[in-house]
Amino acid sequence: MARDGTNRGGRRVRAGDKPAAAADKIQSGKTVKILVNDIPVLKTAELAAVDLPEGAVLEGMDMPKPSEYLSARQKNGVPLGADEIYKETWLWLKERNCERLVNPRLIETYSQALARYIQCEDATSTYGLLGKHPTTGGVMTSPFVQMSQQYQKSANLIWYEIYDIVKQNCTEAFEDSTTDTMELLLRARRK
Repeated sequence: MARDGTNRGGRRVRAGDKPAAAADKIQSGKTVKILVNDIPVLKTAELAAVDLPEGAVLEGMDMPKPSEYLSARQKNGVPLGADEIYKETWLWLKERNCERLVNPRLIETYSQALARYIQCEDATSTYGLLGKHPTTGGVMTSPFVQMSQQYQKSANLIWYEIYDIVKQNCTEAFEDSTTDTMELLLRARRK
């Protein structure tokens, strides 16, 4: 620390190698610390019970019910549809055994942002890219275009958060189904 009270020198924030994903660590034989997001259960008095024969070992978790606002009817009478996106996202997380690690509110926020993006794109398709200025009467860009871009950016940022949680904590190796053209070009160049 300098005389004027400011920190100078030292390691920069976010400098150095990025942490490896859990699946990569497991494949290379390293130990992995996996986060557990269990909700504490209230302890109750033990009850006397009859011994039952052993059954199948099943592990399951019910999908948290999406909030009502995700399926609310819009002004035009059509439901928003974010509840369907919520279900798809939760099932995607369940396939990778990461449904407990992602906060349901984060999934809801992602679902709503993506549903609003789809809604804005639908409005752009219906009303077109241009509109009439309310005061001058001149041609102007449709406000749905800018709103669409904002919702898409928001949905992408939230998705990157969810995907990063899965990438860092998934214990099974999986290939990303999305194909990024730039990434394919860069990989081909290395070979």
